[in-house]
Amino acid sequence: MNESLGEVHSTVTTAGKTGWRKLLSFLGPAYLVSVGYMDPGNWATDLAGGSQFGYQLIWVLLMSNLIALLLQSLSARLGIVQGLDLAQASRNAYPRWANLPLYILAQIAIVACDLAEIIGMAIGLNLLFGLPLIWGISITILDTVLLLFLLNKGMQAMESFILSMVFIVGIAFLTEMFIVEPSLNDIFKGLQPSVLEGNALYIAIGILGATVMPHNLYLHSSLVQTRKIERTKKGIQESLKYNLIDTVVALNLAFFVNAAILILAATAFYKNGYFEIAEIQDAYKLLENIFGSLAPALFAIALIAAGQSSTVTGTLAGQIIMEGHLKLRIQPWLRRLITRLLAIIPAFFTIVYYGEDYLGALLILSQVVLSLQLGFAVIPLIHFTSDKKLMGDFAIKPWVKILAWFSALIIVSLNIKLVYEFLRTWLSGDNNWWVIAILIPVILAIIFLLLYVSFHPLFKKSSIIPSNVPHGKALEIPEVETVLYTAVGIPVDFSSHDKATIRHALLQGGKLAHYYLIHIVETAGARYYGDKVLDFETRSDEDNLEIYRLNLEKLGYHSTVLIGYGNTARAIAKLTNKNNLDLLVMGAHGHKTLKDMIFGSTLNSVRHRVKIPILIVR
Repeated sequence: MNESLGEVHSTVTTAGKTGWRKLLSFLGPAYLVSVGYMDPGNWATDLAGGSQFGYQLIWVLLMSNLIALLLQSLSARLGIVQGLDLAQASRNAYPRWANLPLYILAQIAIVACDLAEIIGMAIGLNLLFGLPLIWGISITILDTVLLLFLLNKGMQAMESFILSMVFIVGIAFLTEMFIVEPSLNDIFKGLQPSVLEGNALYIAIGILGATVMPHNLYLHSSLVQTRKIERTKKGIQESLKYNLIDTVVALNLAFFVNAAILILAATAFYKNGYFEIAEIQDAYKLLENIFGSLAPALFAIALIAAGQSSTVTGTLAGQIIMEGHLKLRIQPWLRRLITRLLAIIPAFFTIVYYGEDYLGALLILSQVVLSLQLGFAVIPLIHFTSDKKLMGDFAIKPWVKILAWFSALIIVSLNIKLVYEFLRTWLSGDNNWWVIAILIPVILAIIFLLLYVSFHPLFKKSSIIPSNVPHGKALEIPEVETVLYTAVGIPVDFSSHDKATIRHALLQGGKLAHYYLIHIVETAGARYYGDKVLDFETRSDEDNLEIYRLNLEKLGYHSTVLIGYGNTARAIAKLTNKNNLDLLVMGAHGHKTLKDMIFGSTLNSVRHRVKIPILIVR
């Protein structure tokens, strides 16, 4: 699949629909985003908060959800009005040197999110089949296949898959909460803000990072562009309205699911004296009232579903930030594989060196990392949606701007407080040279970048710049001159494709060109001994090439036979460069992905090794 997310923009039509049909055509992007609010990382922080602090942190969950609602609506507004995702807008607003660290920080957040999905998947497989966690982590690399399948089915099919997963995750916990009937008085007390210190601050920031996920801001600003709308003031206003409804409903559903988990953990663990942080492996016990002995299996399925859903959204977000910040596009499966491998490394390291019991702590740490990256996504987003020159009449109102900056201040302040507490602890210990030599300079560099991101847009004049898509801009085409090819290479393999390949080559050069019939001997002897080999296949290939040459001579064409040895792509490129060919005409065998992975893709390898045009004949 070579298609980027930008190439499915405006593929879901909304025109000609009214009422509920109109609303339904806009539903989807926020639900895709809300999946990240119900992933294993959220479950871990909710369980930790409820089991250790009872109902005390419900207000943190509510505050996080309100901040998420505000910021996700700003993200959707940016995508709808400007037609840019957050990464593209950042590339337009900030210089290249700033975009690289912004990309790295965003990628770290995606890896941290993916780490949560890996651990959740491994725990789910452990509960279902008793599979050791280290093997479960290894298996998670195979979900790349599922991702490719979903990407090829289109956006609406993917959204339908995600919605079904969200339903599985949420329904069980919501049902259980109504059955156990927790104390409403205690819940209302938990909605009152309290001072956060020590581990309560750490868990609270984990909840914030698990709820207001930075990569979701990039994702939402791009997903809303998949809806084809009228680019009029009325059409944009209508789109903003329906997307706001989509966001409010989806994120509030996610909030109720997370609140149910925290409340259940407080009721089942904290109230019964289990004040230690409950591991996510224990969460199935919250569902035993409903499902009895089936609880572990059903919880495991929900956990795997949540992890797989978030994996898809994380991969899409990775595509957006890479193309937006770096103007770089690579294959989705390769990008997915890189992200997954980067996430697997810390999970493996934790199990090998600390044991499986520490995976829960690693899960919460991944959510804290998400929170630490939030400022670098939130602050630019507020700048971009406040800019009247770029947003016109759709720039956010002053009261919304005040709320947004207040939210950003809460996020950054909590993160600074956490970093300060950790630094103070580490500096008070022995052997703290690495804190002074490495950690403090890195923290100072990150603070400088945050300040730059915060103040640079205030001093830079806004200008409307087209979307920073990887292709660049269209060029003016001058008067076309005839191209004459004088040395045409024709790689042949004595298959049924040769006839079409040679015919197309002759049409390009006519009888004035000289043709080079190229064949590569790939036997084991040819790979080791090159032109010194004289086995049966080599002699047979020479005879066949001579037959082709004589046929062309009878037709009035001039040709030369060239034989190479060993690796096909390298040998073709070597003969092409050595004989100064100006055109290659190659036959394509139409291999699919699996055959290309097994047998290799000669065409792709050759085109990267030569600097002349290549005509591909299928």
